[in-house]
Amino acid sequence: MDLRDFLRVIRVHWLVIILLTLTGALAAWGYSVMQPKVYTATTSGYVQAAHTGGDAGSRLVSNQLAETVAQSYLDIGNWRSVAEYVIDDLDLDVAPESIVGQVTVSSAGTVVIHVSAQANTPIGARDLAESWIRGMVQQVDELEGSNAAAVRLIPGDSARLPGAPSSPNTKLNIVLGGLIGLALGLAYAIIRHILDQRVRDPREVERETGVSVIGTLPDSKDLSTERRVLTFTGRGDSASAVAEATRELRTNLRFVDIDNPPRSIVVTSPVPGDGKSTVAANLATSLAAAGEHVVLVDADLRRPMIANMFNLPEGAGLTDLLTDRAELADVAHVVGDTGNLVVIAAGRVPPNPSEVLGSHRMKDLIADLSKHAIVIIDTPPLLPVTDAAVLSTATDGAVVVLSTGKTTYDMLLKAFENLDKARARPLGVVMNKVPRRGAGAAYYGYQYQGDYGPRAQAKATTR
Repeated sequence: MDLRDFLRVIRVHWLVIILLTLTGALAAWGYSVMQPKVYTATTSGYVQAAHTGGDAGSRLVSNQLAETVAQSYLDIGNWRSVAEYVIDDLDLDVAPESIVGQVTVSSAGTVVIHVSAQANTPIGARDLAESWIRGMVQQVDELEGSNAAAVRLIPGDSARLPGAPSSPNTKLNIVLGGLIGLALGLAYAIIRHILDQRVRDPREVERETGVSVIGTLPDSKDLSTERRVLTFTGRGDSASAVAEATRELRTNLRFVDIDNPPRSIVVTSPVPGDGKSTVAANLATSLAAAGEHVVLVDADLRRPMIANMFNLPEGAGLTDLLTDRAELADVAHVVGDTGNLVVIAAGRVPPNPSEVLGSHRMKDLIADLSKHAIVIIDTPPLLPVTDAAVLSTATDGAVVVLSTGKTTYDMLLKAFENLDKARARPLGVVMNKVPRRGAGAAYYGYQYQGDYGPRAQAKATTR
């Protein structure tokens, strides 16, 4: 996963990431609120050694002695006797062992000794720190002798009253909680991305299959539910995002093989419901609108759709033509104002579709039609039956239509495996039903937006 993939994953799951980050920060805030407040007060004392002389050498020796003794006095700060002094001094009702844990005695290698005391109130912390240093002074005086001692511990400035609790650190906890929530959100997004085997990214399709994505058609509820055929006249629905994407597919097909452009094309999909019939019909209509002579053949003998999409009358069709029950002129229907599009319906449904589509008559028919026009053939899906793979061997190749966000890579790879077994040529992949906006669109990395209609064209003209 490169940086671009990582950013795309974040765009897809940004809401979950934000929610987990806020949840972590909120949980940390709640935890901090529930914790008892602890205040810390600090005081200090310093060790002083008596000077044995007035020269600089004597003062240096005295300072070195004081520094050495100060380190040994740190242990006195943890003595039980100091704790007992503080208990008596402050009239506390606690055990000496418990109060020792509330105090920290330290030194930075100098003659100064720092005492930090913790309590649940600011006054309690201040009094505990000051009493503790006094207790240490008493113990030192008892050890060294209060009169003319060589080394003495002298209390420093009184402890300041703490203005805010030292624990819990609410701000720090909120930041840490937010970071933990952010990490969980990113982990969730990455794991979902790794485990999600649905096709969403055209680059991943090319990486997994080795076949180029030659078209991406945006999701359109009207087109999906009604199986509409666009007119490609430049007005109305023909100026929509779907029409523009279909024109792009038409252009890309011409570049699949520049020296030998495909003249007969099978349009199929891994499973039913991917929109292959709609793509085949609109691709044929788009080619016809561009001036090409096109023959659209409904070879999906198991679930024919083309006749209904073009409102053709029920009757003879492809199967009747192959069995000599009808002539080509009887089953060919000219559709559209240009006269460039001829549609051949499926006809009667035979009991053996695979054998019919794999017959020599079918191969000869495709060869004859492709001499005079581009032949677009709508076939059944690749995974349930072998019809499309068998028929693809008699054409210049197959275009595989998948449903973005629904088709899995296992299904797609299995579909190409069936084509490979039949030694058929895959021309490319069409990603259908690409989301226009939202999380799904972030996977593709491009959002279909804007107005392609006459209003937008008028605006562009006035600029």
